[in-house]
Amino acid sequence: MSDAPAVLWLRRDLRRHDHPALLVASRSTSATVHPLFVIDPNLWVSAGTVRRAWLAANIRAARAAYEDRLTILLGDPARVVPEFARHLGAGSVHVTGESTPYGSRRDTRVEEALDCPMIASGTPYAVDPGEVLNRGGEPYKVFTAFARAWREHGWPGPAPEPGRIEFGDVQADSAAERALSGAVGEIELPEAGEDAALRRWHEFVDRGLADYATERDRPDHAGTSGLSPYLKVGAIHPRTLLADLAGTAGEGAASFVDELAWREFYADVLHHSPESAWRDLRPELAGLRYDDPGDAFTAWCRGETGYPIVDAGMRQLLATGWMHNRVRMIVASFLTKDLHAWWPAGARHFLDHLIDGDLASNNHGWQWVAGTGTDAAPYFRVFNPVTQGRRFDPEGEYVRRWVPELRHLPGGSAHEPWRHEHGYDTGYPVRLVDHAEERREALARYQEARAR
Repeated sequence: MSDAPAVLWLRRDLRRHDHPALLVASRSTSATVHPLFVIDPNLWVSAGTVRRAWLAANIRAARAAYEDRLTILLGDPARVVPEFARHLGAGSVHVTGESTPYGSRRDTRVEEALDCPMIASGTPYAVDPGEVLNRGGEPYKVFTAFARAWREHGWPGPAPEPGRIEFGDVQADSAAERALSGAVGEIELPEAGEDAALRRWHEFVDRGLADYATERDRPDHAGTSGLSPYLKVGAIHPRTLLADLAGTAGEGAASFVDELAWREFYADVLHHSPESAWRDLRPELAGLRYDDPGDAFTAWCRGETGYPIVDAGMRQLLATGWMHNRVRMIVASFLTKDLHAWWPAGARHFLDHLIDGDLASNNHGWQWVAGTGTDAAPYFRVFNPVTQGRRFDPEGEYVRRWVPELRHLPGGSAHEPWRHEHGYDTGYPVRLVDHAEERREALARYQEARAR
């Protein structure tokens, strides 16, 4: 134990509990621990208005959780963190381990500039990306095999609570405060912070977990956990969730753990293939022909494609900063298979507007739909927006909630206004394309690319 202060540099871990880096920091010094958050302009500017607002709200919640002793600075972490540590005479800087391409490069630059050790403890995931390998020491390329090995590998329990911690004085930064104050979105955000995340989790366990296996696919029902925005900023850790579910039987619990495994799988894929953040993971479709949809892409972004379930999802995104996962797949399939756009266009739009926008999950989820990612045989999978809508929103309630032009149509007829005598009476747009024709075109392009 050192008598020099310690720095706790927070990133994707905006919480007080189940926090290995905080625990190690508290045990490393007999002096003060100085929590720090650095607003990195590279990430801040590229995040999009809604994601900046959500991050700012959670930074404020973390500041309160750290007894208003969280220093918030603005600037390049490779300069700001070493300067802060030198100013304090810190003996160590503590972080949660990072595995994203940018995060890893950033941490290397910071560590090289420090005059004291930078100690990484824990990970944003239950299992650190890169740890789950097959018998040949290679990463898994298919989710099912990864999920089985991930469960067999196991994960540590929640980190113990530190003893009493004396937090150090706060260093003021008017530029950082202005950035936080200016991060105001036009949508109503969920309540931010760890306490809100834990309340949401306990409510879901009590009321939604048992039926999760079936309800999670129903956008017309409140059947999801709502935890993805909190997991994104680390207001709650997946290890906490898994510990609470240990020994819980039933399809709902198993299905929820599978969804956590998908998050871990995509982080693992990005760790092993960092270039896949914005490039096709599978090279065999590199020759696939794409269109520049132009006005069609604008219509997709606005929720004006003429396909009700697609438009409902895109409007939910614009209004709330979130979209139901089943609908994310439907709208992604429509952009890539019906409008023949390359998936990064949609992935960037999502990251601009999603409060839970996570590079690994978002971009590899898009590739899964587009057929260029981890799935073994994706080329024939084209989501029919009408069939999907009628199956998962059978009474049309989700569509009517987000597409007011169709609220006059009863039941499932809201999914096919072109079949209703008064379907277009209130100004709903006609279909941009014919799905059957575009499906045939998509499959022809995939076969053409595979034959090269």
